[in-house]
Amino acid sequence: MEIKKGRAFKFGDGISTDHIAPGRLFHLRSNLEEFSKHVLEDADPTFASSMKKGDFVVAGNNFGLGSSREHAPQIIKIAGVGAVIAKSFARIFYRNAINIGLLLIECDTDKIDAGDELELDVQKGILKDVTKGLEIEIMPLPDVMIKLLNDGGLIEHIKKNGDFSFV
Repeated sequence: MEIKKGRAFKFGDGISTDHIAPGRLFHLRSNLEEFSKHVLEDADPTFASSMKKGDFVVAGNNFGLGSSREHAPQIIKIAGVGAVIAKSFARIFYRNAINIGLLLIECDTDKIDAGDELELDVQKGILKDVTKGLEIEIMPLPDVMIKLLNDGGLIEHIKKNGDFSFV
């Protein structure tokens, strides 16, 4: 997995799937490209128009809580977010994200501010805040997750390998 670089967009604790994929726009669920133009709109109305491909969503605890709405991680990925970095994730959101190939990183995000330039090296387990000259250890990802992410998610892994083999 290559080193990812981008700016931090900072969010707090308890960002729900409703914040990520606004329920009032659920009619767009059959057009995920259009829906992705509204990603995180209820948490930050300027996020989708301000972020650039590869930028990072940085949050506190329990990111993705709420319904098991699969559209939430999908529109984050379609919008071009390089990774979601948070202190912790809701379990269903975590599973849905890994299944579609969206990189999630768990670590202490307290010292990261909005606009900080970040470099993420998953292989080394390091997140660098280039702006502040900080290195933050990240929770290592199991090999099976790295394989799924490199293949583009569970379905792409199965298409590529023909089964659930992770060897």
